[in-house]
Amino acid sequence: MALYLHTLLFILPSLAAASRIPAVIVFGDSTIDAGNHDYILTLVKADFPPYGRDFPGGRPTGRFCKALGLPPTVPTYLDPSYSIQDFATGVCFASAGTGLDAATSNVVSVIPLRQEVELFKEYQKKLTGYAGEAKARHIIGEAVYVVSVGTNDFIENYFSPLADQRREQFTVEEHVDFLVDLAANFVSEIYRLRARKVCFIGLTPFGCLPTNRATNLMERGECMEEYNEAARSFNRKLQAMVGRLHASLPGLRLVYNPVYDFLLRVIRNPESYGKFAGGVRGGLPLQQMESQHLRRRGQVPVMAARSFI
Repeated sequence: MALYLHTLLFILPSLAAASRIPAVIVFGDSTIDAGNHDYILTLVKADFPPYGRDFPGGRPTGRFCKALGLPPTVPTYLDPSYSIQDFATGVCFASAGTGLDAATSNVVSVIPLRQEVELFKEYQKKLTGYAGEAKARHIIGEAVYVVSVGTNDFIENYFSPLADQRREQFTVEEHVDFLVDLAANFVSEIYRLRARKVCFIGLTPFGCLPTNRATNLMERGECMEEYNEAARSFNRKLQAMVGRLHASLPGLRLVYNPVYDFLLRVIRNPESYGKFAGGVRGGLPLQQMESQHLRRRGQVPVMAARSFI
């Protein structure tokens, strides 16, 4: 999530003045999951080192990311230590490993995106009970919604040897079209639930994820270009979809947040980014650490090293 901060600071002013944002509401996958998996039964966890090493306290908390927002952190909806009073200014429904396609979440038993929407509906009812109908409508209507999802639909679904349904059904470009249609449906659904200011983050160059670099048999340690091309295609079509929905849904302020090029520059020139360089170069050891942790738990490391750092 820290990798997205520079672009969020650029994008948020186009949605609303920071002083006028009553809440940040988050949907998506591990790129933006602040710890919901501590409270569900799944193999996908972030409760072990090196997770948390650059978070306050320096210890793993279950967060896959920093989840930066209006409060110091955006609280996870499933964490029982938080109340609706905390969620009134920000809430995270994200689930690591999920995707736009419901079949993706089934691969490793995580929260499907449609269930994140159901949790959002439940949240609205609680917010109305806490703040009253008028104030709740204001918070929902003026909040900024951050959506980051789609990578797992490729690496844990389409390109994965563990899931071949979509690969048999679609070419890569057809799969991209399928996912972008699902993204449009998702935005339309939260729009019907009164979301109006939505930031949809594009895909990263996920062919450069440590897992994919480590399994690149043709060029060991290099990024997988086929995967990166799929990400670029998705981003182009997502951006076009954003333009169409922005024009067709009255009052919707939908923006596309590009992160692909920035992250690729970091990966190719880590020394230009100071302390961050160690994280990029440390990606493959992180994969090994995650795999070893899952083996100690007696679990298959199907989701190792999904972040760049």
